[in-house]
Amino acid sequence: MGCAFLAGVAALMLLLSIWAALQFEPVQRKYIYPFPYRTTVEQYADTYGVDVHLAAAVIKVESKFRDDVHSHRGAVGLMQLMPETARWIAVQLDDPGYSEQSLHEPARNIRYGLWYLASLQQEFQGNDILALAAYNAGRGNVHEWMQQYGWTSDFHDVSAIPYGETREYVQQVLHDAAAYKKLYP
Repeated sequence: MGCAFLAGVAALMLLLSIWAALQFEPVQRKYIYPFPYRTTVEQYADTYGVDVHLAAAVIKVESKFRDDVHSHRGAVGLMQLMPETARWIAVQLDDPGYSEQSLHEPARNIRYGLWYLASLQQEFQGNDILALAAYNAGRGNVHEWMQQYGWTSDFHDVSAIPYGETREYVQQVLHDAAAYKKLYP
């Protein structure tokens, strides 16, 4: 029992020291908030008028910056694009090089994802909460919620989003975007 107690105390001390480091050392926090593909993200965020920190946060939440990810629903790559949506985006961008396999290419996936996020931001009049909810749950669902609950483009009550997964997604992306803004000015 004494060894187990000491091991527990040691584990607690380790966790406390990690927490303390994260509270005071921005360099340490960059391990939790990495920014691979930063140049590509900055390029397409600038091209499409998306906040670069929001873009990084979407990628972190969607795929943890892994380009080989497939979701159980069929979403692909860094920004977890559905193949049907990506096909539509390819037509909008006049990109004849699209294939589902090409969604694993970081530059193409980021380009498509940020174009799509920008189109959602425009559709929802610059409201990031509604745009992020649409990115996660689909634009049709968000339009239904707006109609059903009387939401306008001024909507800001994340807690009112009726899908728990989408509510948590939007909260996490906004939280992570704030962290990216502090760490990568």
